[in-house]
Amino acid sequence: MTDEYDPFVRGRYPVGVRTIQARDTGRNRMFPCEIWYPAAAEYTGQDLAPGTQDVFTAPSGDTPRRQMAVRNTAAEAGTYPLIVFSHPSGGGRRTATFLCTHLSSHGYVVAALDHSETVAVELARTDDETIEQKTARRQAVIADRVPDIRFLLDHLLSGAAWDSEINLDPTQIGIVGHSFGGWTALAANEAESRIRAVVALAPAGASQPKPGILPAKLTFTWGRDVPTLYLVAENDAFLPLAGMYEIFERTPGNQTNGDLAPSRPHALHGPCRGITRGHANDAAVDPRAGVAPKGDAANRRALFRRAGSRIRAGTHALPHGCRIEATDGSAAVFPR
Repeated sequence: MTDEYDPFVRGRYPVGVRTIQARDTGRNRMFPCEIWYPAAAEYTGQDLAPGTQDVFTAPSGDTPRRQMAVRNTAAEAGTYPLIVFSHPSGGGRRTATFLCTHLSSHGYVVAALDHSETVAVELARTDDETIEQKTARRQAVIADRVPDIRFLLDHLLSGAAWDSEINLDPTQIGIVGHSFGGWTALAANEAESRIRAVVALAPAGASQPKPGILPAKLTFTWGRDVPTLYLVAENDAFLPLAGMYEIFERTPGNQTNGDLAPSRPHALHGPCRGITRGHANDAAVDPRAGVAPKGDAANRRALFRRAGSRIRAGTHALPHGCRIEATDGSAAVFPR
């Protein structure tokens, strides 16, 4: 990595965004998908200006929100790596627009769908749900997560043209997820060999989940080393640190050492612990995030920086201000 390149500031590309509808005929479901991509140079600055930024409304409310992207712009022609974002339980595809737009500004296509539990009527809660029905529904929600990711990859890589100027590199695919989405990112590796790197933000999947947490399990039968970065919070009330260490220790690959400093709750609204697994060695992490992992001299680097985020103790939301990027000098999923 050269001195001139700083992954923690916004990248050189303006960012475009568009929404597509992808039908899974096998499950008879229509998935709204958000795609962020490097936009043509003529849109430079428009993704940062409030007057031209995209405005959307979250399903949970009617308050307009902005994201640092311009809707339906022309793309900058080229071939790009792909990053999939998996949202937490109760979230949606636009849960982390700050992260998705930031990554796209550095030259990635980023894609996220509304997972099955948000689009399938049969997975919705009912007022008169029995304990047995609730258990069955929760298991169905868990079972649909990885197929959702595989469907999204198939759809995007099959040549279904959402933009004729954009090509995706099938050898450069990564996945990022938070909470239940972090579990999804880890679990997807058990069935999906196209994924080449993982960032798991306070993931579910520990063997002893707290009451109310989805009982999603991880087998880690990956059959290969996958560079994996964990970002977790020491005082997480929903997914305690002991479970994070358990997941980390079970992850295939070589562990890197980390100097860990005190951090904040599951919201990640403040300094977080960052630990890497697999070949994500020689990691460098902003000391303001309270983390400085060390490892052997390998090509892969995983970097995390927390910038300008507000601390909200005890919440369970992914914050604005967490910026994540991993790079590899040769064939990494997150190249410069």
